Amino acid sequence: MSQLLLKGGRVIDPSQGIDKIADVLIRDGKIEGIGEFDQQGLDHVEDVTGKYVLPGLIDMHVHLREPGFEYKEDIASGSKAAAAGGFTAVAAMPNTSPFMDNRAIIEYVIRRGEAANFTRVLPIGALTKEMKGEEMAEIGEMIEGGAVAFSDDAFPIASSGMMRRVMEYCAMFGVPVILHCEDKSLCDDGLMNEGITATTFGLRGICNEVEDIAVARNLMLARLTGCKVHIAHVSTRGSVELIRRAKAEGTAVTCETCPQYFTLTEEAVIGYRTNAKMSPPLRTAEDVEAVKAGLADGTIDVIATDHAPHSLDEKETEFAVAANGIVGLETSVGLVMTELVKAGVLSMADVARKMSQNPAGILGLESGALSEGADADISVIDPSAEWTVDPAKFCSKGRNTPFVGRKLVGKPVLTVLRGRVVARDGMVV
Repeated sequence: MSQLLLKGGRVIDPSQGIDKIADVLIRDGKIEGIGEFDQQGLDHVEDVTGKYVLPGLIDMHVHLREPGFEYKEDIASGSKAAAAGGFTAVAAMPNTSPFMDNRAIIEYVIRRGEAANFTRVLPIGALTKEMKGEEMAEIGEMIEGGAVAFSDDAFPIASSGMMRRVMEYCAMFGVPVILHCEDKSLCDDGLMNEGITATTFGLRGICNEVEDIAVARNLMLARLTGCKVHIAHVSTRGSVELIRRAKAEGTAVTCETCPQYFTLTEEAVIGYRTNAKMSPPLRTAEDVEAVKAGLADGTIDVIATDHAPHSLDEKETEFAVAANGIVGLETSVGLVMTELVKAGVLSMADVARKMSQNPAGILGLESGALSEGADADISVIDPSAEWTVDPAKFCSKGRNTPFVGRKLVGKPVLTVLRGRVVARDGMVV
């Protein structure tokens, strides 16, 4: 019988209305209770005085690259990066090779995650075969195999008719559809946000309407079909307003944003910095403020990372051909603490909702709370820890971050998975 006591931390679980200084007693991988406990005779005691103790963080939008692109990341390295970043569960997007569009690959990803055993790995199945937007994938079989949601990710379905059909089908199963909202016909091979910075540097721009139009269409189809729709990586003020209005009208929609969209603007690209190239692109200061407002008022339900590791060769090249995306698992908590909590945009209870409770609810998981008898998946954060982003220290294979040298305040210092300490001070154990 194994025992672990987290001693003297500030325990926050908004699902149960808990916000107090207390101990958390864990026995055989389960939460036995929250209160005051005698540490005498216990196997393992962790003094977490002055630190926040939260339900295990869940990142519902990551790219683990396996199978097919293990040179960028694999499930083992991505799981280590997740644990180091304070996450006890991650949902893996299906744009692998082969695509995650059948039960066999879904089950393979689950087995690989279990073998790594640093974090829970939850596969997201493709909506259409080979993510071509032409023929529906084997959604029912993938649900039986363990898929928690469905998405064609960066290959958005162009046909409204096909989108309606997959939404209707997913609605029958009650599973969420995660949508990368981008009108490809309006992109015009754009490389960054359309505006003065793009013009100055001679780069083709991507207007806000590329995202806004796709969001509007998908919200209308969600209302038509009754499907649970989740809008990925919201980046524009228009999208925030559309989603706010749709929620007020009763549409079953949730959404996420990522740290880069409440932290950086298009100016991060100045100097042709390819580590600031992503999809959707970094926007303007007005968009950043709109995203923060959406987080503060609850329009934006989730903070995810869109963790997208690439090799050095894919990033250290001409801007036009450089791959889109950045790594985010190991910087997310620090950016949230520095840019949102310290700035007064969110409380720690809000963080627990947007990075644990809400993702769990959207994905239908039995987690996101520190309930008695629940699996002891717990994230401990030190709000006063000061550190500097150094990609050389990442557990991820990816080094592609625009936050190199950024000084942050707030860091995950303990990650507990099923009652076992899997990471300490940003390093797996």
